[in-house]
Amino acid sequence: MPTRAMMPLFKGRPDPAFTEALAKVSPQAQAKAKATATDFEAMFLNSMFSQMTTGVKGDGPFGDTPGTGVWRSMLTEQYSKSFAKAGGVGISDDVYRTLIMQQANRAA
Repeated sequence: MPTRAMMPLFKGRPDPAFTEALAKVSPQAQAKAKATATDFEAMFLNSMFSQMTTGVKGDGPFGDTPGTGVWRSMLTEQYSKSFAKAGGVGISDDVYRTLIMQQANRAA
């Protein structure tokens, strides 16, 4: 088991259970879990951003036309992906930890 100084941090604190779980999960599975967690956060943020702009009319390069909804949908999707990739609001960290812990428990 790594010493406390070498232990990966979770939310700024050492997490021995998470460190132990990481040792049981392959690097490929860890990368897949990280990507899945980031994708989940992006979907959550996309839903949130979409709800925020539901009542807004007439903004954007298309004015108040049928293309506005399509443009806004694509814009919020890109915002969501960029925001999640840059760290988002922290949901992906919790999802990642949960996925790793579940995979480690299955491996045991």
